[in-house]
Amino acid sequence: MPHSGGETAISALLHKAGIAPQTAEAAVAIDALLQNWRRRAMRRELGHRALQDLKIDLDLAQLDVLVSIRAPVDEFGDKAGGETMVASVAERLGIDPSRASRLVSELVDAGYARRAASQADARRTIIELTSAGEAVIDAVRAYKLLIMGDFLSGWDAGELSKFVPMLHKFGHWSEHTDEGALKFAEDIAALARHTAMATRKELAE
Repeated sequence: MPHSGGETAISALLHKAGIAPQTAEAAVAIDALLQNWRRRAMRRELGHRALQDLKIDLDLAQLDVLVSIRAPVDEFGDKAGGETMVASVAERLGIDPSRASRLVSELVDAGYARRAASQADARRTIIELTSAGEAVIDAVRAYKLLIMGDFLSGWDAGELSKFVPMLHKFGHWSEHTDEGALKFAEDIAALARHTAMATRKELAE
């Protein structure tokens, strides 16, 4: 079973699962890239730089709320559209409703958002962007696209035409987690047993 430095055992497991060596190598490389990308994304380097260079006195959590109020379909999918309430913000961002409420209140006080009555139900309060809020989102988006567009300008048309649809296709890989976990349930159970055994051995020494 796999252990520290057990790349050979992992390769054997993938081979047993019917995963071709070339595919396995690609999976290893992609996983490493994604881990690095995740660490950088968590630091939100470009977002921080955008707010700093644009001299916008907001933090990234507040910016996220502004974007969630606008809720573009290309970012929020089936959670986009319709009127936005505090509960909508919480759902779109996956945060606690009380935190969403606090952030919305900060943005209302700062003049980037406003509360209004729902057109569908006057008893319901919705959240809308002010012109200042819209300007912030547009400026940050333009900033990011200038940087990314400049980087992608070094790619040829063939690379771009292949990369975008492939990235879109790859973006759905995590949706198959349940299917994969079920398919390899026995192997995963064996990995769990091995890990538990190794942990017990370590604690006993």
